[in-house]
Amino acid sequence: MFVDRVEIFVKGGDGGRGSASFRREKYVPKGGPDGGDGGNGGSVIVRADPNADNLAGLTMKKHWKAKSGEAGQGAKCHGATAEDVILLVPPGTIVRDRDRGNVLKDLVEPGDEVVVAKGGKGGRGNVHFKSATNRTPRQFEPGEEGEERWVSLELKVIADAGLVGFPNAGKSTLLSRLSRATPEIAPYPFTTKHPNLGIVTAGDAGFVLADLPGLIEGAAQGVGLGHEFLRHVERTRVLIHLVEPFPSDGGDPVKNYHAIRKELREYIVPLDTKPEVVCVSKAELTGADEVQQRLAADLGREVLLLSAVTGQGLQTLVGRVSQMLAEIKRAEAEEAAKKKVTEFATEAAIRTGDFRTTAVPAITPPAEGDDDA
Repeated sequence: MFVDRVEIFVKGGDGGRGSASFRREKYVPKGGPDGGDGGNGGSVIVRADPNADNLAGLTMKKHWKAKSGEAGQGAKCHGATAEDVILLVPPGTIVRDRDRGNVLKDLVEPGDEVVVAKGGKGGRGNVHFKSATNRTPRQFEPGEEGEERWVSLELKVIADAGLVGFPNAGKSTLLSRLSRATPEIAPYPFTTKHPNLGIVTAGDAGFVLADLPGLIEGAAQGVGLGHEFLRHVERTRVLIHLVEPFPSDGGDPVKNYHAIRKELREYIVPLDTKPEVVCVSKAELTGADEVQQRLAADLGREVLLLSAVTGQGLQTLVGRVSQMLAEIKRAEAEEAAKKKVTEFATEAAIRTGDFRTTAVPAITPPAEGDDDA
């Protein structure tokens, strides 16, 4: 079962109460207060784990609560701190506060984490309340309550390249041919109901390819499962647009291509600006090459002709996508390097009632009326 959206209730553990005790020892009269502090409650943490592939593990339990800290004891013994509860989710999961709607964190990289419910702090024991005028304090603090909230988790699949196109365009078959993924394949539309991921080997490197569920006209407005499908396209770097040469519904393949582009353009986050490789699938069918030529003439650029059955054009496709991804990653690295460069001002003057600027020869010109110039 693939689950990409779930709501859960989380609560941090309460802090343990402090202790109000006094030292009782032979030959030590009036030993004074020695109550220890309570332990901190455990927190609930959501962490991105590369071994998790969807949110199905969180559907069987809606309430996740961390344990409370233990109470403090005499002899200044502190209570034990409770362990944190760690929920593992796939990279690409967006964590939101359900009621407020704000994003707590976007867990993009493996290892990213966010504390969704912080545990309460343990209360102080009476040893902290002693003073010269209060030598036998009986005050102590109860532990703080842990945070609680409803959290919404939404998964947007992270992949280097994504397969898009109308239902039954051959996306699942292509994914199974290029990788070891085993998506469901059948001769009817909407076979794929959730994204499937596979690793495509390209020389010494490779890339992650996602088979994204088939889109239909009106998907950007939520027709069918439009938003459920389109939001998974947001994370991909390159789109592989598969066009079926002879649609089962008798539609025109060129119009089908432009219909998908329209949905990508009209989505909440425009997706039509992503680099794209256009391919006509099912090249083993007679007349597929004519459809390829007609689509290439309409677009004014290269259109590949593929066959997952015979293997025609698959190596060319993998090479194109690998090259595009290398260029994108190189540009991202250069942009990240630019952001690390910090510009500093070369000169700053402070003019207040208590300070005056002092002119330095060849650096700062003398100011009018400045006797120190």
